[in-house]
Amino acid sequence: MTDDVARVPPRLPALAALRSRPALWALLPGTVLVVGGLAVFFGVLDTVREKDDLSSLDQPVLEYLVNHRTPGWTGVLAAITFVSGPTVLPILVAVACLVWGLVRRQWWRPALLAGAMVASTVISLSVKGLVGRERPPADTMFVPGAETTASFPSGHTIGTATFLLVAGYLVWSRHPTVPRLVVWGVVTVVGTALVALSRLYLGYHFLTDVVAAVALAVAVLGVVMVVDRLHAVPSSG
Repeated sequence: MTDDVARVPPRLPALAALRSRPALWALLPGTVLVVGGLAVFFGVLDTVREKDDLSSLDQPVLEYLVNHRTPGWTGVLAAITFVSGPTVLPILVAVACLVWGLVRRQWWRPALLAGAMVASTVISLSVKGLVGRERPPADTMFVPGAETTASFPSGHTIGTATFLLVAGYLVWSRHPTVPRLVVWGVVTVVGTALVALSRLYLGYHFLTDVVAAVALAVAVLGVVMVVDRLHAVPSSG
């Protein structure tokens, strides 16, 4: 009886068991981000449709920011919203990916970044069309009539958040250190917050629009992580 018990191999801890399966270990972090991002997004969408919870802050936040505009802040945030918009940001991303590929002489990471940006744009436009939420009133907009697409989610915010999240991950993942992680986190939070604030402050979006956009960007990051980590898993053949 004692010998039989001795022959039973000890149970591996859950974490060790996962690490012993490279493909599963590669899938886990990204999958968690996808599920978490989509859960937040659909939660925000529900509040918008039901007009309760977080969406109850939409109008008060919009009115507060519009009523407290100053020439200085308006100029700064208008510049930020211009740079993060559909005219300038795609050019900046394309140039960055091209330079990255030429300098490093490898195209996997630049291609992932470019693909993530295209995906976030397609997702944003698709959701806008499906939800069809109206923009804030024209008289609250910095430039009335400047935006013609639907309001939910914020395209500027999802584009910026996706760029900062994915680019940061692709750089950090090759040389993962705590200082790099902190820099990535700070730059992403500050950059995304400034763009989101610019969209609210200038009267082009509601609070729930930018929150939903960030949630979708997190989900896009999760997909990128899954693809990238599976790409790095050695083939069993």
